[in-house]
Amino acid sequence: MSKISSRPYSRYNRTALELLATSIRSERLRQKLTAQELAERAGISRSMLQRIEKADPACAIGAVFEVATILSIPLFEEDPAALGRALATAKQTLALLPKSARKPRTEVDDDF
Repeated sequence: MSKISSRPYSRYNRTALELLATSIRSERLRQKLTAQELAERAGISRSMLQRIEKADPACAIGAVFEVATILSIPLFEEDPAALGRALATAKQTLALLPKSARKPRTEVDDDF
């Protein structure tokens, strides 16, 4: 049996997870899909789907996104072209930034 993560998450993160989990469960029930049917369509186990619906933060993000996509729950842009443009913009921005983050070196002032 999977244990829900004991790592501390921010209140915002927990609330957002709960909102997404509730949306997934509500939409699944609205579409009259059983947990087993949706899990099979998503390529995950039924227990993984149950963890997603309980807002377990340790679930793989890919699995959560796949379940949301199958249920037509928009996460970013609904239009695939707009999503592609947003991704291209994010990649362009990332290309302009340094490859890694480094803390600035502090020079030792050894003048007495």
